[in-house]
Amino acid sequence: MAIDSFALAHAVEADPNIFGAVNLDAFTGDTPARHLLKLTPGVPLNGHYDELAAIFRPVFAKIAVGAGERDANRTLPFEPVGWLNRVRFGALRIPVAAGGYGASVSDLFRLLIELAEADSQVAHLWRSHIGFVESVLLLEDDALRHRWIERIVAGQIVGNAYTERGGNRLGTLNTTIAKQGERWILNGEKYYCTGTIYADWVAVAVAHPARAGRQIAVVSTQHSGVKIFDDWDGFGQQLTGTGSTTFENVPVDTILPDEQQVNDPESAIFQLVLLGVQAGITRAVLNDVRSSVQARTRSFSTGTGVPVREEPQVLQLVGEISGTAFAVDSIVLAAVAEIEIALADASLSPAERFAVCELAADRAQAVVQPLVLSAATKLFDGLGASATAKGCNLDRHWRNARTVATHNPAIYKARIIGDYEVNGTAPQQLNAIGDVGAIPATGLP
Repeated sequence: MAIDSFALAHAVEADPNIFGAVNLDAFTGDTPARHLLKLTPGVPLNGHYDELAAIFRPVFAKIAVGAGERDANRTLPFEPVGWLNRVRFGALRIPVAAGGYGASVSDLFRLLIELAEADSQVAHLWRSHIGFVESVLLLEDDALRHRWIERIVAGQIVGNAYTERGGNRLGTLNTTIAKQGERWILNGEKYYCTGTIYADWVAVAVAHPARAGRQIAVVSTQHSGVKIFDDWDGFGQQLTGTGSTTFENVPVDTILPDEQQVNDPESAIFQLVLLGVQAGITRAVLNDVRSSVQARTRSFSTGTGVPVREEPQVLQLVGEISGTAFAVDSIVLAAVAEIEIALADASLSPAERFAVCELAADRAQAVVQPLVLSAATKLFDGLGASATAKGCNLDRHWRNARTVATHNPAIYKARIIGDYEVNGTAPQQLNAIGDVGAIPATGLP
């Protein structure tokens, strides 16, 4: 029997114990949590994807031409980033009246998937910028919001420096800001600084002397005290600038308001960018297996004796990869639609909005990763040993997908979803990744 999730929400509100002795007081103190996950999210109708795609697709096509060669030679894509900046890719979500494109969240992610199909690494490096823009759009301080919108519309890019490589205790940060005269000054060292090497600004997770928990300070990458290193040594996504950055006495331009650090949906947006990248990788796998099968003349003596493009089992395999690409797209865009609806729903409290965004991203992440990795592996089954030649560089799809899949490990996501479904436990916002060891008597901040 189908479950009407909206009727279920009203039933829970009327009787919090409808499922038995379950604690549903997870979101807003004594107010029972609503059943927030819709099983069939609607697609917003106010987008203008086709006209936006007409602007960006020629650039995506240009980027696709050199993607394999850049990956093979570890050539950082400064030029492709410049092409995207000239058409103001970073201003997609800014309202038209403010000089942007006025794209919906769904429009943005459909375009991001197309960009990831062209080059997953170029799409990935925009992750921090995309998340930061969403935070800017939610700012209540008009002057601060307008200042950042003007910068974004002008083509300025924002990178990321949240994570420390080690030595900081879980929930704390060694990177700090301190007041010197009238200015805040930032000092510290970060790793996994995706996109920062291409950026004008970098959002840095810091410890604040007067505020509890993680805070976000934004500094210019052009200051002499900022040193950015291309030292990411993972076997995939090598061109995203996911290396280390050091900060020595760097003046802070902006400290995001304290209240924005609580229940900001940024982490869900960050995760959805990675899933959009995965969707693009799966499309690229389909493109490569299709073109390779079409061009192949050699066949195996164990086949049926027909050209490879007519071999039933090869066609079945290509069809399975095509179905996987369609499924991954569908899952990611359904999660995006869920989040877009939540961001526009004034009836949700900030805690509820954070929860529905996190849960939507978690649900998608829990199932997308195996699908993408399977497609990237099946590609070789239809082509044979010659496809493993370094010159083909077809292994980049698996390497890149596997690398993206290690971010915010999916193994924890299904547990979080299940805890919500069964116990009404809201997803928790962790201040900072760090080392787990002896915890002082005072506990975590």
